[in-house]
Amino acid sequence: MKQIITSLLENDLYKFSMGQAIYHQFPGYKATWDFKCRNSDVRFTPEMVEEIKRQIAMFCELSFTEEELSYLDGIKWLKGSYIDYLRLWHPRYEDFSITRDAECGLSVEISGTWLSSSMCEVPTLAIINEVYFSMAYDMDRLMTSFEKRLERKIDDLRTGRYEIGAFSEFGLRRRLSGAAQELAVRSLRDASYKGSTFVGTSNVYLAKLLNLKPVGTMAHEWIMCVGQGNHRHNPAYSNWYALDAWVKEYGILNGTALTDAVTTECFLRDFQLTFATLFSGVRHDSGDPYEWGERILSHYAALGVDPAAKTLLFSDALDFERASKIYAHFKDRAKVAFGIGTYIANDTDEEPLNIVIKPVRCNGQDVAKISDTEGKGMCRNPEYVEFLQRCIEWRMKHEK
Repeated sequence: MKQIITSLLENDLYKFSMGQAIYHQFPGYKATWDFKCRNSDVRFTPEMVEEIKRQIAMFCELSFTEEELSYLDGIKWLKGSYIDYLRLWHPRYEDFSITRDAECGLSVEISGTWLSSSMCEVPTLAIINEVYFSMAYDMDRLMTSFEKRLERKIDDLRTGRYEIGAFSEFGLRRRLSGAAQELAVRSLRDASYKGSTFVGTSNVYLAKLLNLKPVGTMAHEWIMCVGQGNHRHNPAYSNWYALDAWVKEYGILNGTALTDAVTTECFLRDFQLTFATLFSGVRHDSGDPYEWGERILSHYAALGVDPAAKTLLFSDALDFERASKIYAHFKDRAKVAFGIGTYIANDTDEEPLNIVIKPVRCNGQDVAKISDTEGKGMCRNPEYVEFLQRCIEWRMKHEK
């Protein structure tokens, strides 16, 4: 197979945004990440595992070019000190442990500083996904079905069958291939729509290549590691620590808060007037989107913040039909936007992979994502999950 990741820009924008904040505030934090395949019927063959190792070894030989660094330097919230760090940084193969010691046939662990290991998550997932589909199926057949489905999608927006307002492509980590993602983003960019606007892509490499806006703010890892990596913190306050650190780094720039790392209920306890004013909006990634949206709008209203000035960004398992219904429900009461991943970047006649890599330890301590949807959480240690849930429940019950 040809090399899959050929540029260190081929990463989601939020990795750079989080990376700068980690560099300035948490450079000594250590993290361990685990790979998980949620598809019960998927098996990686020994040949696939060897190819994944080879691809990751090639990824680890990459460095940023001056042209790439110049592009990053043009993003208004990225600072010269962080750009200088990236000039020296490259991924280390020694930080990866890749074996067949898992039910699905593939085990991947990434360890090292949080600052470095965080940058490896998305490219590793992209490599795993493309290797799997290239070796398990006839890629020509998959690309044919991908292109047909993509054409229908664009027609659905062009004709106004679906109206979804502002939307971006978020599919790098689970894309069919680099060629498929580029085709999808280029095609979405070049079409015109009724009631919909294509904003950009989370893939910084494609944003640069296609002269699009790179999009993305923060991921669950930010709340998990900032809130739970310091052993003196009560993890039920993970959101407060994470939001406070983000505001220290960016002020009012680059502000879309992720709500569900330790449940949205707990998030709202910390998302009070100052944060609700400073952050431009919030992102939904689990749970019922209508219940979530109504709760967020009520929360803004109770704080005296005009919900119409804030953005509700939806990013959980979306297709255009689902997005269209959500948009119709909320469009007159708030700014509504969508980040759509797998449906754009890996929609074929075959079932896509549901794979993730999440931090499971930070500074030698377990960390966990609870989520608003059962099954989307991740942690090695069920006892820590129980402890975290008890902390949250105590706070919800006793704090006024």
